[in-house]
Amino acid sequence: MLDRYIKLILNSSVYDVAQETPLVVAERLTQRLGNKVWMKREDLQPIYSFKVRGAYNKIANLPEAACTKGVIAASAGNHAQGVALAAHKRGIKALIVMPRTTPSIKVESVRRLGARISLSGDTYDEAYARASKLAAEKGMTFIHPYDDPEVIAGQGTIGLEILREHTGDIHAIFVPVGGGGLIAGIAACVKALQPAIKVIGVEPDEAPCMHEALKRGRRVKLKQVGIFADGVAVSQAGKEPFRIAREHVDEVILVSTDEICAAIKDVFDECRAIVEPAGALAIAGMKRYVKRTGISDTDLVAINSGANINFDRLRHVSERAEVGEQREALLAVTIPEEPGSFRRFCRTLGKRGITEFNYRYADTQQAHVFAGVQLDGGDRERLALVRQLKKEGYPVEDLTDSEIAKLHIRYMVGGRAMGLEDEVLYRFQFPERPGALLQFLTAMGKRWNISLFHYRNHGADYGRVLVGIQVPRGSHTEFKAFLADLGYRFWEESDCAGYKLFLGGS
Repeated sequence: MLDRYIKLILNSSVYDVAQETPLVVAERLTQRLGNKVWMKREDLQPIYSFKVRGAYNKIANLPEAACTKGVIAASAGNHAQGVALAAHKRGIKALIVMPRTTPSIKVESVRRLGARISLSGDTYDEAYARASKLAAEKGMTFIHPYDDPEVIAGQGTIGLEILREHTGDIHAIFVPVGGGGLIAGIAACVKALQPAIKVIGVEPDEAPCMHEALKRGRRVKLKQVGIFADGVAVSQAGKEPFRIAREHVDEVILVSTDEICAAIKDVFDECRAIVEPAGALAIAGMKRYVKRTGISDTDLVAINSGANINFDRLRHVSERAEVGEQREALLAVTIPEEPGSFRRFCRTLGKRGITEFNYRYADTQQAHVFAGVQLDGGDRERLALVRQLKKEGYPVEDLTDSEIAKLHIRYMVGGRAMGLEDEVLYRFQFPERPGALLQFLTAMGKRWNISLFHYRNHGADYGRVLVGIQVPRGSHTEFKAFLADLGYRFWEESDCAGYKLFLGGS
């Protein structure tokens, strides 16, 4: 199998549009991690993503009859731009089906490359179904984003470039994983030519489709997929990429949203470039791998796979990066409601920097403080600080790892409802399109009262929404049915400590 892929890679036609991107040393990360860190700068491609390689290789090898009828693809981002650019270069028609939730900047980027666009559905799966149907009806060739040997071979040219550019020994190459086309191509190339090099995939912990597939020995379809790293938000690994990964990928590491944000900051600190969340996965996984194994004095390579990020998302990234680097703790602390208690609490914190401080009178006996505290010693210092506060007699809740605290509560501290009954709290993901909120309210009707609502735009395809709803005990079954029929992802947060301290009914 590897011989076949090496031939496909060596004969690929990517360089009509793609660049041979530089492999550069990350000096700061090298010093911090105790290993020589290299970054493969695929964010410097003409469409700011590696996807142009596979798309062009597939389209360049189409027979003339297929070129006459044109190509079609389903994508909300980088693959769409890759197909559009490749089709434009080859002078053939391209139709891209994109979800209606796709940000306008991505739609316009594809349109500028000469492709026609059809907006269909709210999710990639719906757009994929529509594109597959149109391909059959119009006789167009469907260009799959990852489950195609020629696409995989196009991505595999990255592995060939790394081996050519790096003259010494490489311990491991870290690769972002979505559907698996990129890691399949790199693994096929590297393991055929230098099998001692580890090929390690990195996925978000909220979209672990390849990780789960390798663990179970078969492809699985995830019921829910987190969308922060939208470039790899895939519910099922491709059939051919999984077949290659099962034999030639050493492991897949999972990382959190906060770790991804910290890695975006790392790349910016190194080269003043801003990669997208999926583009920072490899750096995040590398950092976790070094911490876990304690490895030192080796050469490690990370694929910076893309830089297509909406400017609006940078606010969210910067907020989460400090937590991802373990440089900030989020604490909910109860203090006595009496003169001097506030000053005494601050004295307990010492000379640590305060990133955030929210205080609200609770009653005549106590008050609750939501505090962001700067750390120099990572998790060890955070745990020591919590122990110190408890030793001083303060009730403390560590909210550093709480999604509801980081997404919502820190922006809502200051209002507790008096005498509120039967409130339940849910966190939702709404598609970012007109009518999403109205659809939610229409489905709910007049059956229950909304008692709390918080929405904040993060520049992504989906909005994060926190909703408090008064649900009397007798209607819980009906309410669960409403949630099931709604079609939006949701999580119940009624037991969250931060909610009870800062937002819940008194």
